[in-house]
Amino acid sequence: MVAAEDAGRTSDIAGKLGVEPGMVVQELGYDSDVDDAIRAAVEERSGEELLDEDAQEVIDVVLLWFREGDGDLVDTLVDARTPLADNGVVWVLTPKTGRDGHLEPSEIAEAAPTAGLSQTSNASVGDDWAGARLVAPKAGKGQKR
Repeated sequence: MVAAEDAGRTSDIAGKLGVEPGMVVQELGYDSDVDDAIRAAVEERSGEELLDEDAQEVIDVVLLWFREGDGDLVDTLVDARTPLADNGVVWVLTPKTGRDGHLEPSEIAEAAPTAGLSQTSNASVGDDWAGARLVAPKAGKGQKR
């Protein structure tokens, strides 16, 4: 009974992250503190293993585990954006408030535009992790370059 409840909970996580079957998902910033339930839910929903930073594919979703002290967030976001599909999404996953490595939401909000991304939403994605959804801004029909 518990396993069925967990399976439902984890599939909700993948849905919250917008992961659909067949999507290519890259994982950056993996370390021993990541939430394996989130990873498993994403792999189960996409039907594919998570790709690492060496992947050469066009990426639909990037799961970026990022903690305070992990380096420059702007540089990391620029690197994460490079292989992203036109309608791809970067999820910055950070420890929740009060946990080691917590990153202030304002830091993500400030780094995103510098990296050419826009923040669209936030979500709680596990007991210990919060996510910020970032996308590349769409060029409007009337905009000229």
